[in-house]
Amino acid sequence: MADYEATTTTSTASHQHHNVIPKETALQALNTIIQLHFEKTLEKKRAVDLQKKELWKLFQIFFLFLGLVFLAQSQSTSLQCRHCWVPIGLLSLAHLIFYVSVAQTMRLRQLRMRISSGGNPNYVDETGEDFEIHYQEPPESYFGKFKRNWALHFGFLILIYGFMVSSSVVLLCF
Repeated sequence: MADYEATTTTSTASHQHHNVIPKETALQALNTIIQLHFEKTLEKKRAVDLQKKELWKLFQIFFLFLGLVFLAQSQSTSLQCRHCWVPIGLLSLAHLIFYVSVAQTMRLRQLRMRISSGGNPNYVDETGEDFEIHYQEPPESYFGKFKRNWALHFGFLILIYGFMVSSSVVLLCF
C-alpha cells in the first residue's frame, strides 16, 4: 500500500510539473494574441474609414445633384406649376437612389467583414493550432448612440426631401 501511495504521489508531482508553462512562452503567446487582436482592430478601422469615404462621396454627389435641380428650377422660365411633377419626380428618384446606395454600401461592408474572416472567427496559424479571438460586443450605450446618429441622419435627409419638394412647388406655382 505504501508503494502504491509513493508511486501515485511521484506521478502526480511529475504530472503537475509537465503542466507548468515557462514564463517566456506564456509572454510570447500573450504577445501573439495581442498582436493578432491589434491587427484585426486596425483592419476593421481601415474598412470603416474606407466606408466613410464612400458614403461621403455618395453624399456629396447627392447634394450636388439636388443643388443642380434646384438651380435649374429657379433659373428656368419655361417650367410652370403644371410641370412641378418633373422636379419632384427627379428629387424622389434621387432620394431613393441615395438611400439604396447607402444601404448597399453598408451591406457590402458586412459581407466583406464576413468574407475576410472566412465565415469563421477562428485564426489558424502555420502549425495548424487554433487561436480563437473572441469578438467583444460593444456596450449597449454604443448601439444606442449608433442608432441615434442614424436616426438623426435619416431625419435630416427626410427634412431635406420635404424642403426640396415644398420649394419646388413654391418656385413653380407661386
